[in-house]
Amino acid sequence: MLSSRVLLRGLRAETGFWRNLTTSTRALASHGHSVDVIDCTVPQYNNRLDTPLPDIPFVRKLTPEQKKLKEKEMEPWTKLSKEEKLALYRLTFEQSYAEMRKSSDEWKTVLGGVLFFLGFSGLLVLWQRWYVYGDVPHTLSSEWVEKQTQRMLDMRVNPVHGFSSSWDYEKKQWK
Repeated sequence: MLSSRVLLRGLRAETGFWRNLTTSTRALASHGHSVDVIDCTVPQYNNRLDTPLPDIPFVRKLTPEQKKLKEKEMEPWTKLSKEEKLALYRLTFEQSYAEMRKSSDEWKTVLGGVLFFLGFSGLLVLWQRWYVYGDVPHTLSSEWVEKQTQRMLDMRVNPVHGFSSSWDYEKKQWK
């Protein structure tokens, strides 16, 4: 008893060992790594088709070259070259509206995966048919079905609305 108390006091000491053993929610959530917390109260940049004009520009920390370009932006745009205009656009937007709308080739991967699993399923069904299932039961042969149908007609099964109601007993044929 005394040794367990001494052990617990040693663990709770200033070494921090006990703190490493505890499972607080903060320690579990971070898994020992630093967690990036996004502050949703400040505007965020995002590329979305429904809101093509984001709240803030794409590049917020400008390099000296980009700062010169931003100063040049205040002058008439006729003096800017096409590359400079494009660079200014890329400072504000990561993608153009046309680039956001551009379709990806992901459908090919999805279709390939679906066809692969359909083919695998088909091979599995064939394997089961050849090696797992037995022969077709004799009750499904055409002769057996004819005998069964004749027996049901002779017994007059469901003569009002059922099977036998469609049989003409005088002419011996279906109505």
